Amino acid sequence: MELTLLKCVRIQQISVRDKMKDDATIWISGTIHNIFSVGQILTELGFKILNVVTWEKTNPPPNFSCRYFTYSTEQIIWARKSEKVPHYFNYKLMKQLNGDKQMKDVWKLNAIAPWEKTCGKHPTQKPLSVLTRLILASTKPNAWILDPFTGSSTTGIAANLANRRFLGIDQEADFLTISKNRKLEIENPKTATTYRQKIGGFNDKKELELFLVEEPILEYGNELIL
Repeated sequence: MELTLLKCVRIQQISVRDKMKDDATIWISGTIHNIFSVGQILTELGFKILNVVTWEKTNPPPNFSCRYFTYSTEQIIWARKSEKVPHYFNYKLMKQLNGDKQMKDVWKLNAIAPWEKTCGKHPTQKPLSVLTRLILASTKPNAWILDPFTGSSTTGIAANLANRRFLGIDQEADFLTISKNRKLEIENPKTATTYRQKIGGFNDKKELELFLVEEPILEYGNELIL
């Protein structure tokens, strides 16, 4: 089963890489069970690994077996498409969010909160705090973001709340229904504002909104090459 999974990952990464701009980057999350194999595949396909971020959950689920240490982290690989083409990194904002100090590659953020599951549950759903930080760190306003394994579209919700555009792909109709309902939910301006203020990882609840107001909106083409 693991070999089949890795084969699928390789095929998917090849397909995604072909659609990426030369200066684009990719984020892939995993655990110690698979992240090293994924990193090897990325390198073999020509990606340049920039960081491996460790997300330390401040409220991880308990280990009921009591036979090993509690799993409290996930790893997230950040890589760019090309070895030589520079990538975008919002160093200034990340430093601001970290008390005016360089942000490290270990992030202490809460696991998913109940208010993020109002439209239904996904077994591997990530918190908006993690996805929002990834997006703000590596994309410009109005950029297109693709998630080929979108699930319940936390990536898309974070992207839209941060004034980015989003395309998600998934094979499970139930998860796409959750995604649609979550999108409809944040089309209510009051709900969108409330969610922006609830997202963790900021110095205060208004910081994200103030940053988005000050961000210059960049003009991108509307067409996607699929």
